[in-house]
Amino acid sequence: MAVGVGALAGVPARAATALAQYDQPKYPAGFTHFDYADPDAPSNGVLSFENYNEYQSYDSLNPFLVRGAPAPDIQNLMFDTLMQRSWDELASEYPLIADRVDVAADLASATFHINPAARFSNGDPITATDVKYSFDTLTSPQASPLFNAQFSVIKKAVVVSASTIRFEFRRAERDAPLIAGDLPIFSPKWGMKPDGTRVPFDQLSNEPPIASGAYLIAERKNDKQIAYRRNPAYWAVNLPTRRGMHHFERITFKLYLDLYTQLEAFKAGDADVHVEDSATQWARKYVGKNFRNGILKQTNFPDGPAQMQGMLFNLRKPMFQDVRVRHALSLAFDYDWMNRMMFYGQYLRLHSYFEASPFGATGTPGEKELKLLEPWRASLPPEVFGPMIKQPTTLPPDSLRGNLREARDLLAQAGWHYRDGALRNAAGEPMNIEILDDQPGMDRVILPYTQALATLGISAHLREIDSALYQKRLDNFDYDMTTWLYSPVTIPGAELERRFGSAAASQVGSENYPGVRSPAVDALVKAVQAANTLDDLEAATRALDRVLLNEYYLVTEYYPPNARIAYKTSLGYPSVVPVSFGSQDWIIDYWYRKPQNAQVARTAQATAH
Repeated sequence: MAVGVGALAGVPARAATALAQYDQPKYPAGFTHFDYADPDAPSNGVLSFENYNEYQSYDSLNPFLVRGAPAPDIQNLMFDTLMQRSWDELASEYPLIADRVDVAADLASATFHINPAARFSNGDPITATDVKYSFDTLTSPQASPLFNAQFSVIKKAVVVSASTIRFEFRRAERDAPLIAGDLPIFSPKWGMKPDGTRVPFDQLSNEPPIASGAYLIAERKNDKQIAYRRNPAYWAVNLPTRRGMHHFERITFKLYLDLYTQLEAFKAGDADVHVEDSATQWARKYVGKNFRNGILKQTNFPDGPAQMQGMLFNLRKPMFQDVRVRHALSLAFDYDWMNRMMFYGQYLRLHSYFEASPFGATGTPGEKELKLLEPWRASLPPEVFGPMIKQPTTLPPDSLRGNLREARDLLAQAGWHYRDGALRNAAGEPMNIEILDDQPGMDRVILPYTQALATLGISAHLREIDSALYQKRLDNFDYDMTTWLYSPVTIPGAELERRFGSAAASQVGSENYPGVRSPAVDALVKAVQAANTLDDLEAATRALDRVLLNEYYLVTEYYPPNARIAYKTSLGYPSVVPVSFGSQDWIIDYWYRKPQNAQVARTAQATAH
C-alpha cells in the first residue's frame, strides 16, 4: 500500500510500503524499479572517479563526525537508510532497510518494520536495536551537529520488538516520517575491540565501517586514493529501490589538489568522468585528441531545482549587522559583466532561495503570504511587503557606477563615510573585509568584487586556504565573508531550521553560516514545516523567501541551468534523467560500463569519421 502522509490524518494508523509528503506516491505497490534506473544495464564494470567534493584529501572513514574530512562518497556507498527517497517526485520514500511503516493518525509517531533479510556488511541481521543505536549516536554530542539538527523533529526512538522500531516526534509535521526514513544505519560493532570495549564514536575515524550499504572498502593507498568494491553478499540488490543501481563492481577515487590537474587527468584518460563547475573550462578546455576521436564526450543534462549560491555575510561581525550595509555591498557585485566576459553566458542570476521551483516568491505577496508576514511587519524591511526585489543589474540603462552611488548613500545612512582614504564608521574604524575561500577558481569572481568595493573605500581581500583549514574555520564561524552553496531540495523543510534557525546560529558546525537570528524567520520556518497542503507550503516558502532576500544575508550569485558532465563514451546512462539529482551520485549510483563489443564498434566508427 502506498499513501500520502496527509491522507493518514484523522484515520486509524495503517501500514504503508511507501510514503509521500503530499498527495500520493508515484510508484504503486509491486513496482519493479524507478523509471530513471536501468535494470538491464551490465553490472560488471569499474569506475575511476576524481574528487567527489571540495576535499583534496581525506583523513576519516566516518562521515558523521564534525572533525576531519570523510573519504569520498563513503556515506552514499556504505550506509543505507531505512527508506529510499525517489528522485522524480517532490518527496516520497519507498522500502529499503524497512519494508513497511505505520504512521499514527495524529502524525505523532511512525513505526518502521525492518525487512527480515536486511544485513550489515559483516552478515549480522539489522535489528530495531541497531536502528536505535544509529539514531541515538547521530543525535548525540559525539556526532556532527548537522545530524542532530537533521533529526531534531524526532524526540526518541523506541524498540517495540526485534524487528520493529517507533519514532516519536516532537511535533506533528508531514515530513517527520520521511525524515525518520532518511536515517543512515550502522552496526554497534563498528569500532568494537576484541575485549568487547568500544572506541568512542567521535574517535572512530580509521576503522572500516560495519555498515549497511552496497559497497565495502577495497583498499586505501594514501589520503588521496581509496577504492570501494561492491559487496557480493549485499542483501538488497533485488529490491525495487535498488534494482538498476550499483552497476560498478569497483569504484576508485583519486583526489587532486587543484581543478586544472583534475581536468587534465581526465583528458589523459586517468578518470572516466568529470563533473564541471567552471563555465570557462566547459567552453574552452574540453578539446583534444580524445574528444576528436570520440573516446570522450561532454553533455549538458537538464537539472532540477537550483542551489542558492552567494558570498554570505557573517552577521556575528558588528560591521554586517545593519541591513543597509549588506544591501550596499550586494550592489557592488557585477553579475552581468561576469556572465558576459567570464562565463560565456552559461549562467542565470539567482533571484530566490528556491530558484527553478514552485516555492520561490514572485510579484507581490498573496493573501496567505501576507497573513504569515503581518505579525512581523514592524521588524521587517518594508520591501518585504511590496513587489519581489530585483537583483541589481549593470545592463543599460543601469550601470555599476550607478549601483555604487546607491551603495555609497546606503552606507552613509548606516553611519559609514569616506575620510582619510578609507570608509570609516563613527569611531573612525575602517571597513576591512576578509573573503575566505578554498577554491582556486573563485578568485576570478571575488577579485573584481573586491575592486568594486575598493571604489567605495572598503579594503577587501581574498584569503585562499586549503579545504581542511577552511572547513575548520567555517565550522567555528571564523570569517567575515565566504562563498557558500545551499544544496537544493525538492520540498523545503527541516533543512531550513539548520540553515536559518536562531538556535543553529551559535551551534558550532551548523549550517547557519550567516548567523541568522530572526524571530520572523523562525516563525516562517515553522510555518513551512507545519504546512498541511502544497498551497500552504508554497505560501510559507514564498513568504520566507521574501524575508531572506530583503535581509540581504548574502550577495546572490548565479546558477547553471544544466549539469555539465564529460565522460568516456564507454560509459552509459539510463534514458530517463531524474528530475532532481546530484551529478556525482547519479553517475556513481546509476551509470554503467557499456558492453565491450559495443564500445569497440562505436570507437572504431568515430575514428573512421
